[in-house]
Amino acid sequence: MPADYYELLGVTRTASADELKKAYRRLARKYHPDVSKEPDAEDRFKEVRKAYEVLKDDQKRAAYDRFGHEGVNGMGGNPGAGFGDINDIFGDIFGDIFGGGRRRQSQRSRRGQDLRYTLELDLDEAVSGAEKEIRIPTVGRCSTCDGTGSKSGKLEVCSTCGGQGQVRMQQGIFSVQQTCPTCGGSGKVIKDPCDVCHGSGQVRETRTLQVRIPAGVDEGDRIRLSGEGAAGAQGGHAGDLYVDIHVRPHPLFQRQGDDLYCEVPIPITTAALGGQLKVPTLDSSVMLKIPAETQSGKLFRLRGKGVQSVRSRSAGDLLCRVTVETPVNLTRDQKELLRQFQDSFGEGSDHNPQSSGWTDKVRSFFDRMGL
Repeated sequence: MPADYYELLGVTRTASADELKKAYRRLARKYHPDVSKEPDAEDRFKEVRKAYEVLKDDQKRAAYDRFGHEGVNGMGGNPGAGFGDINDIFGDIFGDIFGGGRRRQSQRSRRGQDLRYTLELDLDEAVSGAEKEIRIPTVGRCSTCDGTGSKSGKLEVCSTCGGQGQVRMQQGIFSVQQTCPTCGGSGKVIKDPCDVCHGSGQVRETRTLQVRIPAGVDEGDRIRLSGEGAAGAQGGHAGDLYVDIHVRPHPLFQRQGDDLYCEVPIPITTAALGGQLKVPTLDSSVMLKIPAETQSGKLFRLRGKGVQSVRSRSAGDLLCRVTVETPVNLTRDQKELLRQFQDSFGEGSDHNPQSSGWTDKVRSFFDRMGL
């Protein structure tokens, strides 16, 4: 399990952006591989950078606070930095120390963030499949500039790096090559930002989608809709939308894998004498044969009446557990009939096998305890 990002940076969950930045810079200086002599410095540096990359972004931080590490997996960016990114951060840290630093926000085109949506279904919808309409608040491609971020739709060669995307910096004894702070490594810049999206190529919108739910999905299943996530910045590819399935509780059935379970109450007379009982399935009903002398808790299996798995063509079973009901609201005559019925058993009766067995076990226990 990955470490908690707030604990890695040594801040509280309510830390401000400035507090996050200060904590990150302190730890980055401490663990940078070119400075630290600790054997695990490189790994610690990458962990700290990954934590900061998530928490400094408001959308990623909100997703992390709500869903944990799963909420930010695949959300764009590159928290797992290689040495190229390490040099970039190294230059950024020491640039701030010596008065340099980045001059403006990166203009690099980036893949859009993946989005997550929880879709609630009734059990019959999950079993038989459905088509659902969902509304997703997201970030879409700016139609005014067609996602480029530029009024003219054109990008110009970066004057800082000459289109190379990399610059070399000399800070005392250190000479490092880092990503160009002006163009963010793309080699191009926007000179005429779009008035609508202000150069990002993205606008906020609510999108309506039709989602086809395959038959047999279960609680926790996930459907991936490629390219239906947030639009990328400066013309980058859109992210994906992940639809998480949540199945509402059913009043009669509980699902376990591909099997369905239900509780079936039966009168004491049916349990003793036997009979037939109509029990429901998800799409019809079947007759359940109750043999005579059925005990409460007995489980009956109706093969093939469960759920057809989304991953195979085989169907599970319907398992009915019977519970014998004790009659209530008896009249005086009915109570007298029950007393006569009980008296008819006599001493040493074998009509109650479970009670007789339990009594024998209790007697043996008391004998061992000397009670």
